[in-house]
Amino acid sequence: MENEKNNLADGGALHLRFGNHLRRLRTAQNLTQEQLAERSGLSVDAIRRIERGAFSPSLETLAKLTEGLDVSLKTLFQTFEREKSDRVAEICDFLSNRSGRDVQLVWRVVRAMFEER
Repeated sequence: MENEKNNLADGGALHLRFGNHLRRLRTAQNLTQEQLAERSGLSVDAIRRIERGAFSPSLETLAKLTEGLDVSLKTLFQTFEREKSDRVAEICDFLSNRSGRDVQLVWRVVRAMFEER
């Protein structure tokens, strides 16, 4: 717990870690900074500054980033803490925007895949 407090107290390092995390999420989706800016309704300069750790995003900016990346806030922060992608959370985010019928279809396919084993 003490170590976690020390990590949070060093805001500059936290900004840089978050910036690197955002860059990894963006590049994992093959998005340029310009594309993420357009999709999120932010300026390219804001994206660049966040990725460099020079800017601490507000809650509103974080919400816009999640829209641009098509992930939930929960996924954004879970993957930040782990510093690796959580595929289950990504699948849930993906399915949350789909119809009930699509979700049912995916469930049947996944279940069938593992019943075969």
